[in-house]
Amino acid sequence: MHVKDAVFLEDLCPKFRFRQWRKSIHKFTESSCIYCGKPSESIDHILPRSRGGFSNTENCVPACLSCNGDKSDDEVFYWYRKQKFYDPRRAMAIRAWIEGDLRLALRLIQWAKPNQQNINIKVSKEDTIDNYTAA
Repeated sequence: MHVKDAVFLEDLCPKFRFRQWRKSIHKFTESSCIYCGKPSESIDHILPRSRGGFSNTENCVPACLSCNGDKSDDEVFYWYRKQKFYDPRRAMAIRAWIEGDLRLALRLIQWAKPNQQNINIKVSKEDTIDNYTAA
C-alpha cells in the first residue's frame, strides 16, 4: 500500500485538522499569550477578520482571553503600545510572527521570559532548538 492510497483522518474530518492547527499554535509558545505571557486560552487574529484578516498561521497568535477581548478589532501595535505590560521584545516577536519567521518570534518570546533558563522549543519535526538559554 502506498501513502497516496491511504486515507487520513484529516481528509475525512476538516474539523480535526483545524483543531490540530489550533493546538500547534499554542504549542509554539508553550501555551502562553504572545502579548502578556499569561496562559493562552484563545487564538487572536493580528489583523482582525472584520478588517480582512485571514485564519492562517501568520495572522493567528495564541492569546489569553483578557488580551483577545481587550484588543477586539484594534490595530495590534497601536493597542499593544498602550498596555501596561508592553515589552518591545514581544512587539518584535509579533512582527516576526506576522512576517512568517516563527523561529525568530519564538526566540524573542523566550528572551522576554528571563526567569526560565533552559528551554526546549520544538518548531517542527526536523527543526529543534535544544537547550536555548534565555538572556
